[in-house]
Amino acid sequence: MRQPPGTFTISHASGAARRGVLHTAHGALDTPAFMPVGTQATVKSLGPDDIAATGAQIILGNTYHLRLRPGDELIARRGGLHTFMAWDRPILTDSGGFQVFSLSGLRKLTPDGVEFASHIDGSRHFFSPESVIAIQRNLGSDVMMVLDECPPYGADAAYTEKSLELTTAWAKRSRLAYPKDAGDQLVFGIVQGGFFPELRARSAHEICSIDFDGIAVGGLSVGESTEKMYDILTGVAPLLPQGKPHYLMGVGKPQDIVTAIGLGVDMFDCVLPTRNARNGTLFTWNGQCNIKKSENKEDDAPIDPNCPCYACTTFSRAYLRHLYMAKELLAYRLNTLHNLTFYQQLMSRARTAIEQNRYAAFAAAVLPALRREEGE
Repeated sequence: MRQPPGTFTISHASGAARRGVLHTAHGALDTPAFMPVGTQATVKSLGPDDIAATGAQIILGNTYHLRLRPGDELIARRGGLHTFMAWDRPILTDSGGFQVFSLSGLRKLTPDGVEFASHIDGSRHFFSPESVIAIQRNLGSDVMMVLDECPPYGADAAYTEKSLELTTAWAKRSRLAYPKDAGDQLVFGIVQGGFFPELRARSAHEICSIDFDGIAVGGLSVGESTEKMYDILTGVAPLLPQGKPHYLMGVGKPQDIVTAIGLGVDMFDCVLPTRNARNGTLFTWNGQCNIKKSENKEDDAPIDPNCPCYACTTFSRAYLRHLYMAKELLAYRLNTLHNLTFYQQLMSRARTAIEQNRYAAFAAAVLPALRREEGE
């Protein structure tokens, strides 16, 4: 029986790690899950059939970029984002807050929202909590993120507390703009608080008291050390509601994902696998492979003999290196197919380990190789 959108069920647990299913209007999402980033209604170099072939069940789009180009109203007139990009599975849209606030000198922050200049043509725009929800309603995404302020790395406690108050006020307005029974789209709140444990705990309490469909943790992987990120996440993860999905925004490296799953995180996104693919860095179960290296020039082996992706089952390292060195466009497609397949295989193995109640052993077995950089 198909469950109503927003239903989240946890079938297994292994320590704090959870195996669940989030139901959306465009299908069920198995968790833990990794979302490839399709900022501008496309995962760079891949078509929807390619994305599905990697095993991905959900992708991420960006409200800021799609508002500016081609425009959310244009997308709405074409049936919404799913129809526009021919992707019939779930889509999560980020609020665009991170992009707006990264503009720094090009923006003006007020209690009502944020005015900013387009990075494309300098035109002026205004985002409020309500308008960001309205844009995402036009896009028709399955999961909408609230507008929040992500304080810059290094911000002091006074700035971070003021930012937190703004984020909480905006979260309440966002929920009012799209009440729980307004339709099939889901709304996730975002916990902020910088790198101050007491502010993180306060944010978690305030955001979790609002009846969101899921809770995200934002403001991490913004320049801090890995140890600091783990410390903050270890403190905030137990404060999140157990019956709702937990989303760690913008993370990240395979080893960070494995660690975060062990702390109870269910959803992830990051540009790392696609960006690294375009830079010639490929993920394997034996560490990273730099396809540009001369040692691959006459290597007839695949990138990873255990990988089921089209690149690994069809082509050699020698051919993939040739494509990359010749700047052939096929290199970007094949490398991206491989990296995203690796990430989906990682999530699949994590889900199986949780089902078998051996997640700690799984993490201990894979983390050394995942931490291994090229040449180590």
